[in-house]
Amino acid sequence: MSIRVTLDRVLLDRRMSLTELSERVGVTLANLSILKTGKAKAIRFSTLEALCRELGCQPGDILIFDTEDDGAAERVAAE
Repeated sequence: MSIRVTLDRVLLDRRMSLTELSERVGVTLANLSILKTGKAKAIRFSTLEALCRELGCQPGDILIFDTEDDGAAERVAAE
């Protein structure tokens, strides 16, 4: 995957637990865990907005485009 989720780092910097964030933004702990582990295939802008508001950050602090991981793009192009 070319997009990496760095929610764990942002939470650590803010000294906030995933459970606390879940309660603040109204997103289930399970869904935040899927996002945090990079298993999510999509994120709603409303969810991203709520995360940024509660964490006091920008979307680019949570989502990073990883140029080193271009293998996934190459595999898709080959199919």
